[in-house]
Amino acid sequence: MTPFPLALQDLLGHWNAYIVYLLIGFAFGYVLEISGFADSRVLAAQFYFKDLTVLKVMFGAIITAMVLLFLSSGLGLLDYNLVWVNPTYLWPGIVGGLLMGVGFIVGGFCPGTSLVSAAVFKIDGIFFALGVFFGVFLFGESVGFFEGFWHSSYMGRFTLMEWLNLPTGVIVLLIVLMALFMFWGGEKLEAIFGGRNLANEPRWRYGAAGVLVLAAVAVIVIGQPSTADRWEMIENVEAARLQNREVQIHPAELLVISRDPSLNVIMLDIRSEADYNLFHILEAQHIPTLEKLSDMIPALLEEPANTVYVVMSNDETLATEAWKILRAESVPTSYLLEGGVNNWIDTFADETFKETQFKSISGTDQLAYNFSAALGSRYEFSQPDPARFDIVFTPKVELEIKRGPSGGGCG
Repeated sequence: MTPFPLALQDLLGHWNAYIVYLLIGFAFGYVLEISGFADSRVLAAQFYFKDLTVLKVMFGAIITAMVLLFLSSGLGLLDYNLVWVNPTYLWPGIVGGLLMGVGFIVGGFCPGTSLVSAAVFKIDGIFFALGVFFGVFLFGESVGFFEGFWHSSYMGRFTLMEWLNLPTGVIVLLIVLMALFMFWGGEKLEAIFGGRNLANEPRWRYGAAGVLVLAAVAVIVIGQPSTADRWEMIENVEAARLQNREVQIHPAELLVISRDPSLNVIMLDIRSEADYNLFHILEAQHIPTLEKLSDMIPALLEEPANTVYVVMSNDETLATEAWKILRAESVPTSYLLEGGVNNWIDTFADETFKETQFKSISGTDQLAYNFSAALGSRYEFSQPDPARFDIVFTPKVELEIKRGPSGGGCG
């Protein structure tokens, strides 16, 4: 079973998928409108502690989505690696948040809610939305003056779990409890500053809060799938591809794609430091252990859609395990070098070197050639000229569709 999120355009076709997007957008806008988010007075009132509807609705939606997301991930229904998480640019994000907050207070809208207001033909919402478009234009024309700051303090796909080094379930429960405390405090502030009678508030909100807490506890109990768990979910399909030699690419194909300017080829060399220093293919990155490869997954998932990942070891033993990790963690367009580095040398080294430097090997994943010096990629056959070789091979590399960034937040 393919875990969610699904690629709707693959399932429904281009235009049918857009119909789904339209319906979701309409439903989201409708919920915002009936919640009062088209009224700037309701939105601005939260900053004066008179009406905290915005806080309760938006934060309630966030924690509900968070709990359902990680609960689904823990049950194997959703692949969290395929969920787009906005990369963190710490200081630009802080400054941008402050600017947006000031604009929210002054104008009474955020970009998203201004569109809701404009959609129901409210004059202030229309003018605010026009201001948003002008601001976007102005930013695009001026960003060159502060581009260094705009791209500074980049932290990638950085989450609270990584920052606090706590299990996902614990973070989920803490955020739920924090939100419920904020809701409780918000109601007290509304009673003090807005004169709200809390006796008129619906009793079912206590039950809803209890359900959220129980669901968060369930996330802790269930946990999140490990790499081994993820591989088990896809093993039937991916093991068959491995067995049928669909993912092992010939050295000549790797040479061709590595020279293709339309592709971003990332070669991951899973060998000991000693073997890597003796010889490696030009531009291959040294990954000393499978654990180190696992640590790199978030960064690999951020690579552009034209990226091809090729793992290699001396033969195919360790590279196969590395490939399984990449596939289990949803890294797209992943292949392994057929026959490993030894086969690369067999294919591109001159006959004299192969005849004089070949050595017998008694185990798996050992370098099959002697090297008198640790020259790394300075050997001629680490970067051979494709024009010198006329090798027939079956092309196997096909770019997989990669999920692009999606919108998020109030804007």
